[in-house]
Amino acid sequence: MLKVYSKSDVGVVRQSNQDAYKTGVFPDQCAWVVVCDGMGGANGGNVASSIAVERISEQIVTSYHEGISDNSIKNLITSAIFNANLAVHDKASENSELNGMGTTVVTAIVTQGIAHIAHAGDSRAYLITADGIRQLTTDHSMVQELVANGDITEQQAKKHPQKNIITRALGVESSIQIDYCENEMNSGDFLLICTDGLTNYVDSEQIYQLSKEMDANALTDKLITLAKEGGGGDNITVAIVEN
Repeated sequence: MLKVYSKSDVGVVRQSNQDAYKTGVFPDQCAWVVVCDGMGGANGGNVASSIAVERISEQIVTSYHEGISDNSIKNLITSAIFNANLAVHDKASENSELNGMGTTVVTAIVTQGIAHIAHAGDSRAYLITADGIRQLTTDHSMVQELVANGDITEQQAKKHPQKNIITRALGVESSIQIDYCENEMNSGDFLLICTDGLTNYVDSEQIYQLSKEMDANALTDKLITLAKEGGGGDNITVAIVEN
C-alpha cells in the first residue's frame, strides 16, 4: 500500500507561505507528489509556485494511466515541468510586478517499486530505508557548486551567507534544465520531499533517527515542528510517500 502524507507551514518569520504542493494516489497504487518553493518578491513567489503546482499536477492526473511504462513516466514528468516553466515565464512577462519570479520544483511518481523524480532548484528528495537516509537530488545552488568544486565543506555550506542563491528555477527563463533519476523503493521505505525550510533547520541524520521511531504521518508533523523550533525562518513543506 502506498500512502502520502503532506503538510506545509508558513514558519515563524515569514508573513505568507510561498511554498505550494499537491499529492495524490491513483487506484492502481501509484503515488505522486509535486512540491514547489516560490521566489521573487511579495507576490511573485506565491504566483510562481501556485502556477507550477497546478500545471504539473493537472498534467499528471490527465496523462497517467495504469500500465504506463518507465520511459513514458519520465516523459510525462519532464514535459509537465517544461510546460509549467513556460506558464510561469509567460505570466511574469505579462506583468511587470511579477518580473523575475520563479520557483523550485520536485516532482515524483512512485509506482511498481520505483520512484521517478525530476527536479530543479534546492528543494530535495530523500530516500529513507532501514539502513539509512540518502539524498536523491543535488541542489542547484551557488553553495552546492562551491562544495562540488572543493572550495568549501558541507559544514561551511550550511552557514554560508549566499546559501539561498539558486542556479536553476522554473519560470526565470523560457527553457529549463531538469535533473531526472529513478530509484528503487522497497516495502517499508519512505520517500521524503521537502523545501529548504526543512533542511536548513533539521539535518538528515535527525530525520533518519526519527523515521525509525514513528510512522510517516507522525514524522510529517514532527519535522514541521522541529524546523519551527530550530528557527523557522522560511516556509516549510514536507511530503512523505510511505511504501
